[in-house]
Amino acid sequence: MRTLEQFFAIFGKSFLYCLDLLGILGQFVKFQWEMIKLILVPPYRVKEIFDQLVIVGVGSVGVIVLTGIFTGMVSAVQLYQGFHQFGAENMMGYPIFISITRELGPVFAGLMLTSRAISAMAAELGSMRVTEQIDALDTLAVDSRKYLLVPRIVATTLALPVLIIIFDACGNIAAYLISISMLGVNETAFLNTINMYLDLSDIFTGIAKGFFFGFFVGSIGTYIGYNTKGGARGVGRATTTAVVYSAIMVFVLDYFIAAIFLIIGW
Repeated sequence: MRTLEQFFAIFGKSFLYCLDLLGILGQFVKFQWEMIKLILVPPYRVKEIFDQLVIVGVGSVGVIVLTGIFTGMVSAVQLYQGFHQFGAENMMGYPIFISITRELGPVFAGLMLTSRAISAMAAELGSMRVTEQIDALDTLAVDSRKYLLVPRIVATTLALPVLIIIFDACGNIAAYLISISMLGVNETAFLNTINMYLDLSDIFTGIAKGFFFGFFVGSIGTYIGYNTKGGARGVGRATTTAVVYSAIMVFVLDYFIAAIFLIIGW
């Protein structure tokens, strides 16, 4: 009897937890729809968008360049070990290129943007919420969502594809230099494999992912920060939650977008 009661208690808690998750998901979907309408409807706060582009985009270039360089170097070393066993190390140019541009670039750039910009975004909005600055804006008949959230979402949507291009360039250049100078790969063969097999979809697929990643991680960061509760502790909790959920969203979207591109032949 005791075991049966424990089973129903655990089942009930799990069921309520699932209901809470569905409720949060429904609220987020509603929030997304409202943001899309606010983005498309004037007034367009161009100055605020450019200010956020500087914070989100330009401010993230350093970490993107550093991450891209070392990702390219590691990719070259690891792929060399595998290709060398078959005597095909001169053919590793295109596999490195496609792995960076299609997957590593979008995912790592999205994660770096999340760790640097989305965390700060959630913390800033959370602090404004708990100190009632957002309430003050609403009292002054200023749409706080249009003023605070839309520029941040638009900025992350536009900045991440550019950051992915920078990541791809740094990663591939670093992989090329390590392969030629350190690993002894034939330079002509390395470049020829890229020229022979390269397709524009290999580049544009990763960039297209950036628009989706940027929109969703920006929406998650602003949504969680905007709805922060619980004072200073709530701000810390909101920041952590925004980073975790945004990182998970990057991986989830990466799979579904890759699957869709596979179906349509990209």
